[in-house]
Amino acid sequence: MPEISPPQRNAPTKQKVAIFVDVQNVYYTARQAFQRNFDYNAFWAKVTEGRQVTKAIAYAIDRGDKKQREFQNILRAIGFEVKLKPYIQRADGSAKGDWDVGITIDALEHSDTADIVVLVSGDGDFDLLVERLRVNRGKTVEVYGVAPQTATSLISAASKFVPIEDELLLR
Repeated sequence: MPEISPPQRNAPTKQKVAIFVDVQNVYYTARQAFQRNFDYNAFWAKVTEGRQVTKAIAYAIDRGDKKQREFQNILRAIGFEVKLKPYIQRADGSAKGDWDVGITIDALEHSDTADIVVLVSGDGDFDLLVERLRVNRGKTVEVYGVAPQTATSLISAASKFVPIEDELLLR
């Protein structure tokens, strides 16, 4: 007589996560605080463990140099979609190239497919976005930022704040 297997239990459903990375912000704040670079591989391993990624976008400024293109390809190989804006140097010497509006639109658009929204930035301009995602849309919002350079309002708006420190920095 054939052996009868016990009924298969349904595997627990993985939480769905959408990830949005403000590349310029994390680059400059990590360099300023630690003189080190953010470790995207370590971050990816941590933030995706036991979760299903529904969207992962890294937002960067494109200066068009070879080293930057190589970095962008690394991000793609990890699993990020890379969105680029051209670097704009103004006549007065200042520069423009932030992604605040683009990140906000994408986070709102893609939050419907996720249980958890992860934002990597210390920019206080995102506090309203984070609050809306958490309160109005019922999302868990994890903010990863370099603590000394992360706006208090952003930390307060998040469901969870994860400081970028040693294990998330390259040696």
